[in-house]
Amino acid sequence: MGSFSIWHWVVVLLVVLLLFGSGKISGLMGDVAKGIKSFKANIKEEEKPADASMAAESAPPAGTIAGPQGATTTAGAAAPASGTTPAAGRPAA
Repeated sequence: MGSFSIWHWVVVLLVVLLLFGSGKISGLMGDVAKGIKSFKANIKEEEKPADASMAAESAPPAGTIAGPQGATTTAGAAAPASGTTPAAGRPAA
């Protein structure tokens, strides 16, 4: 007695169809489908820029960098600070 039989569900379906009509239900399902498609498209758009930024971060920067005395050096070959050794970055003895 606690569970519904197939006839109970048929009656519930008929009542819902009478209250809302078949046109409103199909329109509602169409709107739900459009919302799901839009959601998936937005998720894919958010993933693409994240991948592009990851690739941009791994590449070395291009151009020149102004040194402390105004001298310019390339980004890949920056000169060590005065008084330090290039290998360890500690003051020279």
